[in-house]
Amino acid sequence: MADTSLMPIPGHIDPVPVPRDVTPRADGRVDLLGLPRPRIAELFAAAGLDAKAAKLRAKQVFHWLYHRGVTEFEAMTDIAKTMRPWLAERFVIGRPEIVLAQHSSDGTRKWLLRTADGHDFEMVFIPDADRGTLCVSSQVGCTLNCRFCHTGTMRLVRNLTPGEIVGQVMLARDALGEWPKAGGTMAGLDFDDEDEAGGEGHYTSDGRLLTNIVMMGMGEPLYNFDNVRDALKIVMDGDGLALSKRRITLSTSGVVPQMARCGEEIGVNLAVSLHAVSKEVRDEIVPINRKYGLEELLQACADYPGASNARRITFEYVMLKDKNDSDEDAHELVRLIKHYKLPAKVNLIPFNPWPGAIYECSTPERIRRFSEIVFEAGISAPVRTPRGRDIDAACGQLKTAAQKMSRAELDRLADEKQAALG
Repeated sequence: MADTSLMPIPGHIDPVPVPRDVTPRADGRVDLLGLPRPRIAELFAAAGLDAKAAKLRAKQVFHWLYHRGVTEFEAMTDIAKTMRPWLAERFVIGRPEIVLAQHSSDGTRKWLLRTADGHDFEMVFIPDADRGTLCVSSQVGCTLNCRFCHTGTMRLVRNLTPGEIVGQVMLARDALGEWPKAGGTMAGLDFDDEDEAGGEGHYTSDGRLLTNIVMMGMGEPLYNFDNVRDALKIVMDGDGLALSKRRITLSTSGVVPQMARCGEEIGVNLAVSLHAVSKEVRDEIVPINRKYGLEELLQACADYPGASNARRITFEYVMLKDKNDSDEDAHELVRLIKHYKLPAKVNLIPFNPWPGAIYECSTPERIRRFSEIVFEAGISAPVRTPRGRDIDAACGQLKTAAQKMSRAELDRLADEKQAALG
């Protein structure tokens, strides 16, 4: 049974994370997914290998994990046959369990995933003509209680480990067939700089491809800073998943003390869930504003390491009818961006409804006028096309399907999955 007493802190109070880099398993084996090479070498040495052998095996296993996508030690053909059972007895290459996979009519995919200790969370893949974006979760639940967001109605259970974060990317590559093909061709790599990734990469797999990652799933990434940083370092490592930092965006609701660290220690693109331009309205819909106010947040954006016109900060702005969508709101948004001299663009997000929501979406005409005002001021303000609404995969709709399904429905799905596997 899942332990739900790990992180009971509600509201906009800073949660105290449970320090763990690996989720304990019932079988006692250690999951290597999400661990850096030095940590893997430490574990191998603790299990009985001498330091030189531990370092070599760690390098081999790391390669097979992230360049080949294997899930069994037996598939690691350059490791001695006698060594593979030794590894399998003590370690495992995990993936989060897939409880449910859903496909939207627009091509969006959503997965309900489960950790080794029985906690559920979700991830979403959004295919477009020129890119494929994976929306990755960082926590089971959320502590921020943003009033327009369905995830915010869940209690926060715990932080996801680096392996559970990286595991989402691994599962997406599994589903997209983006591991090496026969003959050694590397599929699923996308590099902006050859030297950053250790060589030239190109796609050869069929279908939609994973080119971008957004830390915009369940949870506040900066309240799980260490694990998110460590996971993304593996994603960006040229010997790991080798995705350029230019293709990774981290979204925060405004955890100001961690924003500079994010730029310095991770270096990915920053998105900020702004959603309002006055203290009164933002206090209501994004309660963390009561802790870190608008001025403090926007100054942290102005100071964000690496921000430039080439790497603009994205402001997410959900359009709520008669709440934050007036012409005056648009003009104030422009004023704030110019006052703080921010290299910014604004993503206008039509509100995605969910059962029990107290808000309505702004009318298309109102959204269009808001966008025009911002554009006319020289700031990009595209309107995001809602994706995956029919499977509750759109922005602000994520809440683990397990909380919406009866036990009988989940048991039936499990039985069907088992039957399909034979």
